[in-house]
Amino acid sequence: MNDMRILIIEDDREAAAYLVKAFRESGHLCDHAADGLDGYARAQDGNYDVLIVDRMLPKMDGLSLIGGLREQKIETPVLILSALGQVDDRVKGLRAGGDDYLAKPYAFSELLARVEVLARRRGGAGGEPTAYRVADLELDRLSHTLSRGGKDIPLQPREFRLLEYLMKHAGRVVTRTMLLENVWDYHFDPQTNVIDVHVSRLRGKIDKGSAAPLLHTIRGAGYMIRDSAR
Repeated sequence: MNDMRILIIEDDREAAAYLVKAFRESGHLCDHAADGLDGYARAQDGNYDVLIVDRMLPKMDGLSLIGGLREQKIETPVLILSALGQVDDRVKGLRAGGDDYLAKPYAFSELLARVEVLARRRGGAGGEPTAYRVADLELDRLSHTLSRGGKDIPLQPREFRLLEYLMKHAGRVVTRTMLLENVWDYHFDPQTNVIDVHVSRLRGKIDKGSAAPLLHTIRGAGYMIRDSAR
């Protein structure tokens, strides 16, 4: 997706400069506001595809900014950046009107992917789905939540990214090389059992106590998420 127009509302000028440069190098138009009031004024024109809003801002905090825009019926998608990554903090951000929430520190590749998802959703275009479902396991990429059988399952960021990739390829074998490259951003074999450890932890969270396990090890090939009942 090219030529998105993005507004970054961030008071850390060094961090903002890095993001502006990175988004422009990715082919997008990017503006910066250094405080909440300036960001609020710029965002009101409604000409941005996505707003990236730091939660803690001078003059007007991020949640107040988002709430003010929503009261004016400005529905530009908002991704909240915050050093506060607890579930309660994410819930507050989403209920204030945010569309996604990313805790600091983060990888730019993940931020870019999330922004592209928000822009596609606003434009009604095709692309990757915003949620995945396998049997009664449901993963929401925008709210960054997971549930099975209606019960919320907390995941660490790497676990979430691992499960998201597996569910994206549900019913197909995902090799260790695919996971290293797409989940860990390794383009070499680190000669560690990092994948096995994370898969084991993930299996314990999503399949524990279930008569129908979803995460399977395919001996000599890799891993697969599939509905065992089928």
